[in-house]
Amino acid sequence: MATMAENSVANDYDTFAEAYTVENETSLINAYYARPAIVNLAGNVADRRILDAGCGPGAVTAALRERGAVVSGFDRSAKMIELARQRLGTETDLRVADIAQPLPYPDGAFDDVVAALVLHYLEDWTAPLAELRRVLKPGGRLIVAVNHPILLKMVHPEASYFGTTKWSEEYTFNGQEAVLTYWHRPLHAMTDAFTTAGFRTAVISEPPPAPEARELFPEELGKFPSGAFLSFLFFVLEAV
Repeated sequence: MATMAENSVANDYDTFAEAYTVENETSLINAYYARPAIVNLAGNVADRRILDAGCGPGAVTAALRERGAVVSGFDRSAKMIELARQRLGTETDLRVADIAQPLPYPDGAFDDVVAALVLHYLEDWTAPLAELRRVLKPGGRLIVAVNHPILLKMVHPEASYFGTTKWSEEYTFNGQEAVLTYWHRPLHAMTDAFTTAGFRTAVISEPPPAPEARELFPEELGKFPSGAFLSFLFFVLEAV
């Protein structure tokens, strides 16, 4: 019998955008781990022009705007952009666009680009990274969050760490089933791709969740005495 993953369109966020948004407003992984890590890495963003690439429903975009950034965002999912507009208002520059295609922005338009949990959906990073580098001003930063490369071996111990490997996982977001399909690549392949695209790796981070997470999620975090766990890997890259 075919599995749900085999019968579904990979990463079709239009079909579960609302459920995903509700789930991740308060989830450990998004609200108390990925989002605060991105904001912390961004640091002082007052008056900086920031593009949120693959912005989803706009939670990271909103957090950066609250800290004084001038934000823009795009996502391949029209439904996600609709939800982002509800959050951020019609005055914010939000567009339906695909990170795997040429982007609708001029050269050097942004001080920073955030690509949070988007590159790991792509087999080939060459053109996307070139476009993100193009829309950054010289010296600008690309802040990236992707699946930690150890995840594939944790979920599928028989898989090769050193290959570029496609794999899928089934999830339940706010009661709705969904499938996400990823491309694993080893750490050296990530950093090689960044260098080839014209970036210098300034930071590689494996942060703990937000301090309040231990009280809010005692059962989940009770498994990790150090307070940290492996889920995503974070980079700050500088355009050179």
